[in-house]
Amino acid sequence: MTTSTPHTTPRGDGADHTVAEIAQQPAVWREIGAALAGARAGLDAFLGPLLAEKDLRIVLTGAGTSAFAGEVVRAALARTTGRRVDAVSTTDIVADPYACFPEDVPTLLVSFARSGDSPESVAATRLAEQVLHRVHHLVVTCNSDGHLARTHREHTASHVLLLPAAANDRGFAMTSSFTGMVAACLLAFGALGTDDVEAAAAAAEHVTAGGLDRAIDTLLARRPERLVYLGSSSALKGLAQESALKLLELTGGALVAASESALGFRHGPKSVLNARTAVVVYVSNDPYTRRYDLDILTELRAGLAPGSVVAVSASPDGLPGDGSWLLPGLAGADDATLALPAVITAQLLALRSSLAHGIRPDNPFPSGEVNRVVRGVTVHPLPG
Repeated sequence: MTTSTPHTTPRGDGADHTVAEIAQQPAVWREIGAALAGARAGLDAFLGPLLAEKDLRIVLTGAGTSAFAGEVVRAALARTTGRRVDAVSTTDIVADPYACFPEDVPTLLVSFARSGDSPESVAATRLAEQVLHRVHHLVVTCNSDGHLARTHREHTASHVLLLPAAANDRGFAMTSSFTGMVAACLLAFGALGTDDVEAAAAAAEHVTAGGLDRAIDTLLARRPERLVYLGSSSALKGLAQESALKLLELTGGALVAASESALGFRHGPKSVLNARTAVVVYVSNDPYTRRYDLDILTELRAGLAPGSVVAVSASPDGLPGDGSWLLPGLAGADDATLALPAVITAQLLALRSSLAHGIRPDNPFPSGEVNRVVRGVTVHPLPG
């Protein structure tokens, strides 16, 4: 996998990497799809015997954005494999490994990591090996030189799935790395096919080519001080979490961001709403779940100012009122597939909000209080 970041003339606003890495995502997904098709035999040889075990537990892990990648793919992998699939962050595993691995069953730990150098990345894999008698590792990473990849490259119980070099984002926030890892994991387990990759890439190109620029500018022209992302299905709730994090990161915390499910939002989190709040609802493609998304859209649009509630959807069916951002060609897609182009709308919102606040998106924390690779974590030895 050799995709390179597109060459662009320096912008002078500290956004060169972030802009290029958002725009390149459709090309990166296509390259990942082609590469995994060529590596299918090796993947099947590793995954096949594990997936044949009926009591196998698959644990998807990572920290921050990498943890949300697991949330996005969890349900799709469970449906495809017929196995128990849980998303558990590395930060939870490191802090309380016995609670995260309460049953000593055969386990496949799928580790998502952009750099693989975060202190918790390798620690989580080691703790799993201490707590469990049988654990295998699938490492999905963007950095061949990272600690995680180097640790597991030669292990017979491990398989390292390396993404294109371009997916190892040089900007502060994870963009290509997030969607690349999501696409790679779905492809690895057969939850995403070549046609799905192409449909997601085409929808994403609609967004990156400016198809929603005017709509995004209209929302930001309201100068929201708070932005809420809602998603009801497992995949879209994970997407909402990642979207809120992108806004916090790229604006250096200047904008308040929150996420919830449509139903969960009414149970207290709705308190965040005020006259300067904007809401983005990711509308599920599942007909049953979609009803709850449409209900919250109707309710919020009745109570908030016109134009402050946006629906991101693959289909216009049932959407109340105006303010819908449509992703073409994905009306029948699984929500995990829909999440790939949908997150680009959040990335662009975060990017433009960052620039509007005079922040440099490639490095929104120049004083180093928040870092691209987490620092300052001491991993303590597990007793016993």
